[in-house]
Order: sequence, then structure tokens, then C-alpha cells
Amino acid sequence: MLDVYTRPHDPARPLVCLDETSKQLVAETRIPVPMQPGQPARHDYEYKRNGTANIFMLFAPLEGWRHAEVTERRTAIDYAKILRDLADIHFVGAEKIVLVQDNLNTHTPASLYEAFEPAEARRIIERFEWHYTPKHGSWLNLAESELAVLSGQFLDRRIPDAATLINQAGAWSRHRNTHNAKANWHFTTADARVKLKSLYPAL
Repeated sequence: MLDVYTRPHDPARPLVCLDETSKQLVAETRIPVPMQPGQPARHDYEYKRNGTANIFMLFAPLEGWRHAEVTERRTAIDYAKILRDLADIHFVGAEKIVLVQDNLNTHTPASLYEAFEPAEARRIIERFEWHYTPKHGSWLNLAESELAVLSGQFLDRRIPDAATLINQAGAWSRHRNTHNAKANWHFTTADARVKLKSLYPAL
């Protein structure tokens, strides 16, 4: 999979990494005290739980593009719809989308058949070249790194509801895309053979 990251940029075959995370929705029970000179904003320790939401992260590192899609749940149907939008909206002109993702149980072509009629599922599946990170190696997925940026810049606060999450995640994505933020990946297959030597078979 690491060799995929070293391929030259090809707009006809864009590299897109996919990952997802959940976010607990938490509302304030008292009005926070706003920030003042020499005094940070203060929030009461009490809060109201409003359930959770799922965030799909689509990240095309060589394009400097990402899209954070908020869904109510993390199901095979939700995953299938994300791939359909990726193929038919975000990269509709691509000959083939090089997809990198982890081994989550819903991240399989079978999810497409659960969501769509067989012919439509097959059409979408054939738009992708499928690549999976190794088990216990999801850190090799660049979308996970982009989720870490999202978490540090935006998710590390109380977000009361899904509407607020959708609005602010969209604004975050647009800001990053406008500035064409890319990933600077240096870990190669040669590096892996040294750092992960114990995982390679001895010949």
C-alpha cells in the first residue's frame, strides 16, 4: 500500500483516503462566561448529552482537497452513499479513483450491494481501485491524519447538535481546501522494511 503513495500525481486516477470517527454531541446547560483580557472563556462542568454523530473524512492528499461528511450513523448504507458521492459528484471526471481505507467491517464492496441494486452497485465498485491498510496499521491511512487535524482545530469543544457540526465541519473543509492544504508523506516501503522488520517474513 505504501507504494501507492509514491505514484506520481495523475488527475485521471486521483488518490483518495477514507476514514471515519464519531463525535459526542454536547450542549451547554449554562451560558459560558466569554473570554476577557487575561482570562480565558469559562464553561460550566455540567453539560447535556445530545447523542452522537459520525464523520466520514475523504482526503485527496495530492489534490489538497478534503470533505468531512456528517451522518447520523455509521452503517454500510451510509458508507455506500459516501462512495457514490465520491464517484459521481466529487470526482465524476476521474477514470478510476484510487481508494485507501482501513479494514472496518463496513468498508467492503459488499456494502454497495446492500445499499443499491446489483447493476448500480457494480457500476460504483468499478470506479475504484481498492487498497486497504494492514490490520493494526490504520495510522498508514492519510485520512486518519486529516481527522487528527480536524480534531485539534475543531472537534475539541462542545458541539450541541448535528446541524452545528455539519455547518462547522463544512466551513473547516472549505477553509483547508481554499488554502490547498496537502500532506507531506515521507514513510516509504524501504522505511517500513527497517522499522517494521519483525512483521516481514524471514527468508
